[in-house]
Amino acid sequence: MTGEPVSRLVVTLAIPTIVSMMITSVYNLADTAFVGELGTSASGAVGIVFGFMAIIQAFGFLFGQGTGSIISRALGRRDVDAASTYASLGFLAAFVSGVVIAVACFGQLDAVVHVLGSTNTIAPYAKTYIAFILVAAPFMCSSFALNNVLRYEGKAMLGTIGIGVGALLNILGDIVFMRFLGMGIMGAGLSTALSEFVGWCVLLGMFLRGKTASRLSVGALRSARVPFLADIVATGFPSLLRQALNSVTTVMLNSCCAVYGDAAVAGMSIVSRVVFFAFSLALGVGQGFQPVAGYNYGAKKYGRVRQAFRFTVVASQVVIVVASTVLLVFPEPIIACFQNDPAVIEVGVRALRLQAIALLSLPVCVATEMLYQSTGHRAGATFLSGLRNGLLFIPLLLVLSSVRGLAGVQEAQPLSFVLSLPVTIPFIVRFFSGLPQD
Repeated sequence: MTGEPVSRLVVTLAIPTIVSMMITSVYNLADTAFVGELGTSASGAVGIVFGFMAIIQAFGFLFGQGTGSIISRALGRRDVDAASTYASLGFLAAFVSGVVIAVACFGQLDAVVHVLGSTNTIAPYAKTYIAFILVAAPFMCSSFALNNVLRYEGKAMLGTIGIGVGALLNILGDIVFMRFLGMGIMGAGLSTALSEFVGWCVLLGMFLRGKTASRLSVGALRSARVPFLADIVATGFPSLLRQALNSVTTVMLNSCCAVYGDAAVAGMSIVSRVVFFAFSLALGVGQGFQPVAGYNYGAKKYGRVRQAFRFTVVASQVVIVVASTVLLVFPEPIIACFQNDPAVIEVGVRALRLQAIALLSLPVCVATEMLYQSTGHRAGATFLSGLRNGLLFIPLLLVLSSVRGLAGVQEAQPLSFVLSLPVTIPFIVRFFSGLPQD
């Protein structure tokens, strides 16, 4: 971590992370495609469920990113015992939070799906799907935590194996349960729940079989203290905020689209998943940067932090230019892969083009968020995490949707992406101007 050239190190760590995110995106897209065969309302349900899954992911990232950032700096100081204590505590906290979410929501499914923006015709599909997601919530939440710890340790390939196994099973499950057994939306939910559990078992096995620097054990938990959990939460809070805002904005987006019918909800849902697939390429490069930044910052190798940041911005920008070009050139056939309803395609094509252009502004913003969080600069990381999907997107969506209708709904998120760039630049200047030379 402190000796290998940073460009090679970032790429080495980024490749399995990119593969992991791509796999996740592929099985999300596969779910979208399979469910889309059931009709426009079922496609809309995928968007509703996506917003709910973002809530579960938010807590997984809270404990995973918080634990991982602390662990990378602890390992930079060669403090393996502290790393094991934080890893065990973070895993337990993530699992318990998943249980709490499941218990709190199971008796309120009707209310949950309508709060998430479901229409009356989408609600039956959404309720069936979400019931299975709730069963899997503890495993899903703690899987995100385990995967993040592996990534911060520099063992991203191990996380990719766990994610890959789960994703493959999910796609195969969709084929078996939906195509061959005719279980419809219930088959999609069952497939997702089973695949999440198996992926969780694989990830947990990495720690229990000694493949990692940190260890998960009851013994490590005995040395944990309340301030340790507070430290994890404080460090991971920017990730919780970012993911929670993703959920809030998804819900608001669904609610605004519901006014214009199921086709609008389905169209924007498809666009969200396609854009995330494209963005995951650049995001993976950034996540390869995080352990490098945290480890070298903890080891006081500040020059390597600078080099890694510059390389990450350039590499992720190149990747996103290629991805955005594909989305701009082929928007209609891309949307049609998931839903052939002309109304859905009309909504999706315009939104996809706008977001493809706006994606070009994100690599610098995301790399800066990761820089602040990985190095323990919590206040700056929290502000940057809430900027794009909170401070900018929410008011833009409310104003533009009331002034420009559905067109405004399509324009709000791209505009929030673009406006976040000039706000982020001063944070880069401030961080590096205050960083010691070495």
